[in-house]
Amino acid sequence: MELKKLDEKKVCDVLNEIMECELAGVVRYTHSSLMVTGPHRIPIVEFLQEQANESLLHAQKAGDFLTGLDGHPTQKIAKIVETNNHTIKDILEESLEHELLALSLYKKLLKIVADASIYLEEYTRTLIGEEEQHQLELRKMLKDFS
Repeated sequence: MELKKLDEKKVCDVLNEIMECELAGVVRYTHSSLMVTGPHRIPIVEFLQEQANESLLHAQKAGDFLTGLDGHPTQKIAKIVETNNHTIKDILEESLEHELLALSLYKKLLKIVADASIYLEEYTRTLIGEEEQHQLELRKMLKDFS
């Protein structure tokens, strides 16, 4: 199998979109973890804090790839919509929406790197798997609310 030429500009553009999304995730999940109240607070706060930490790691990894491709990592974050709805259900629904956005960005990256870079393709597939796992977990958490 012959690899196609990697479009480094497109890869860097999408990696910057991913960074913006993941950095927004750090803020979103941190904020949400502070807003949780009620009897299920502790496990949900822990879950949201883990998501914030993981979003930061994902942003850092995307930035590592960017600089490795001579790109310039963004200092922007994606727009975060503040609904001021802080029920556990609302927080989980907003989290699911965020995970689905991140998943779409990783799938966008996969289309560009597939058959062009085994390393980037493996990285992207791994992150797609993680994002799919997160959205499935959130869907399970939301089942009691439907």
